[in-house]
Amino acid sequence: MTTATPPMPAAVSPALSTLAQQALPVLYQHRLVATSQLHRLLTPHTRRAVYLRRQLSILRSLGLAASTERRGARSGPTLGRSELLWYVTPRGAEVVEHDGQITPRAYRISPEAAASQLQEHTRSCVETGLLFTEWARHLGDECGPLDWEPELAHRMRDGDSRLGDDAFLIPDGVLHYTHTTPDGARKLLTFFLEVDRSTMHVARLGKKLSAYARYATYTPAPAGPGRRANSSPGREAWRDRYAKFPRMLFILTGASASSLARRIDDLRALADADPRLHRAGIAAGATTLDQLHQHGPFAPIVTPLLGSPGPCDVLLSPEPTSPDPSTTTRANVPPAPTSRLASQETRATTS
Repeated sequence: MTTATPPMPAAVSPALSTLAQQALPVLYQHRLVATSQLHRLLTPHTRRAVYLRRQLSILRSLGLAASTERRGARSGPTLGRSELLWYVTPRGAEVVEHDGQITPRAYRISPEAAASQLQEHTRSCVETGLLFTEWARHLGDECGPLDWEPELAHRMRDGDSRLGDDAFLIPDGVLHYTHTTPDGARKLLTFFLEVDRSTMHVARLGKKLSAYARYATYTPAPAGPGRRANSSPGREAWRDRYAKFPRMLFILTGASASSLARRIDDLRALADADPRLHRAGIAAGATTLDQLHQHGPFAPIVTPLLGSPGPCDVLLSPEPTSPDPSTTTRANVPPAPTSRLASQETRATTS
């Protein structure tokens, strides 16, 4: 069962349908989302997105959302139709923030940014979270449209600084997922997501790995004159946000399967050569967007970046919880045993 998108209060948006009220916070949180992605997120039970498109048009007519064409891409049943990418306007952001159910974000996407070369990276990040949501729906797990957040800043050194410098770790996404194991146990999982479209040298991915190691071991200095305490003294800063340090997943796309495999090998070599990463004891792995789509997160699709290169699932545990990906696909994974889960009390654990 996936987490439902909470509707917005009727007092805030009396003219909006339930679907429009669900779409607006999704656009606010994920910044730039394609019509096809919204269809899969919010109306997967419908074959066509006719009603969704109508509601998006209403949001646009009310000045709550806007759209731009995807650069260099054509899709849809009509040849030559451009795919639309949707985002909230400042007025739409005010409506979402008035609801109070989503953490307010200072960032506002502008029409210029929405039409820029950042489209493909943002779309790939949304696609990654969307695949986790679709597989959760398929497996009877929980991961809803608002259960991952893009670009959350995590301070990893003391001193005055601004967003964008090396004082902050900013993952592409932080995703929360509740997985029910075959024996009925529930695991509360958190992942740092890094989406790589093969547009940068692999050495830059190595620097990202080092940044995660710094964050894992960063202990803020004690509060003093003129210094505000941002964390409990004497312990790592991440413990104020997470029960356990999140697993790291690099999701690769944008090249052939053989090129991505070589890229993962290079990333493993960089990780092995980083002593800080070994000391931090971080659980990190890499896979491809295509493997995640085809086989799901609990098939052995992930290559650990430290230790044995043997494939595992997103838990980064030695024994995968699903069959080999050659026999586990979106088409033939059996449905989750919902009747058994409904009648059996389970205990949630953080893993």
